[in-house]
Amino acid sequence: MSSSEWTVRGLRTALAEGRAKPAKLAELALARANGNTRRNTYLWMNREWTLAEAARAEAMPAGNGGMFGDGRDPLWGLPISVKDCFDLAGAPTSFGVLFYRNLNGTAKRDSWIVERLRSAGAVITGKTHLHPLAYGITGENPEFGDCVQPGNPSALTGGSSSGAAASVLEESAVAAIGTDTGGSVRAPAALCGLAGYRASITRGDWRGGAHLAESFDTMGWLFRDLEDAPLLGALFATGGAVLRPQFTRFAVIEEGFLHDCEAEIVDSLWATVEELEGLGLRRSRFDASWWTDSFKIFAPIQAWEAARTHAGHYDEIQPAIRERLEWGAGISDIQIRTWRDLGREFRKRLDDLLVEHELLLMPATPVKRLAAGADHSQARARILRYTTPFSLAGVPVVTIPCAASGMQLAAAREHDELLLQLAARLGAKRKSHGPAPGA
Repeated sequence: MSSSEWTVRGLRTALAEGRAKPAKLAELALARANGNTRRNTYLWMNREWTLAEAARAEAMPAGNGGMFGDGRDPLWGLPISVKDCFDLAGAPTSFGVLFYRNLNGTAKRDSWIVERLRSAGAVITGKTHLHPLAYGITGENPEFGDCVQPGNPSALTGGSSSGAAASVLEESAVAAIGTDTGGSVRAPAALCGLAGYRASITRGDWRGGAHLAESFDTMGWLFRDLEDAPLLGALFATGGAVLRPQFTRFAVIEEGFLHDCEAEIVDSLWATVEELEGLGLRRSRFDASWWTDSFKIFAPIQAWEAARTHAGHYDEIQPAIRERLEWGAGISDIQIRTWRDLGREFRKRLDDLLVEHELLLMPATPVKRLAAGADHSQARARILRYTTPFSLAGVPVVTIPCAASGMQLAAAREHDELLLQLAARLGAKRKSHGPAPGA
């Protein structure tokens, strides 16, 4: 299969037409796995298990109807990777830390997300690399090695869904399950030139999944083609769809917020504005001056919750993250109540902003690249200033790949389907007319 066909729609169409088989796609994916120079896209793989899964998918009977005409799920037969913070029966779950991989042993049953994928007939290629505890934005990991981009070894993938991004880049998976607490889908998507989807906080079931900070943890996808967004988002969909009118307007962040954003990224922002206007949406601006406190509110709540999850094990964690856990453990009940009150106030204000504008557009990261081996001690706060406003609100976000970094397009909670449909329209427009200048 050519790279142009290595999309959900492309592979699924080939499967439906009999031009490809799940086993053949699995073999192609496995041959490409761990294709970065560190050979650490995956923290767990088992070739025989994956090929057996492909055979199981092939044995699922075809029918009639459905999007691809064969009566099967849209994810049937597709090679999919899963972040190594979700249990897969018979495999260890490391959460990016050797101590937890050894402590927990092999999982006895599948997590909810793995159950959903296997029930759909997806073929899991393995469990991917992540920043330790999913508590970081760079993809650096002292025990499993830093995750660099396949084909670009001088650049980190970003994190914490680092291996997820690498698996899509190297085409060992056509789409990758990630998580996003403070930006862990959005940052690697933007830094690797991929599309991303962070689901509403209300979506998905965390049974068998390792939380970092339950107030903010969301599930999501990394993938290449914006047109695939609705097909992938359906995995997390709730019950019956709620009929809502299509979006008619959006607001772009005011430029003062972007004072530390690289110029090429600002150019990509305005190119994306033109694309959305080309889809018929009306543009306005929004004042984000009050967003300067988002990271200050987010960080102590995240640390307080993570400290309780990992209590008793701090000495097993790398120093930089251990310091955050120890800080979180020292936050008093009175202090955390104050931070939570401020978080609720922030969420209400952002909810009101989305009522006014329907969609909010801004860069996902202020930098195009994280150099491998460089000092990124200041990168976390700089990037999370851009991502934590939407984390505090628990809203769905699509990351739109651009010439420089990627753009966040956010909607109100539970407006996921409309947001994903709009992303697909944008993807289709790019294919038919070519990208807007700078996109």
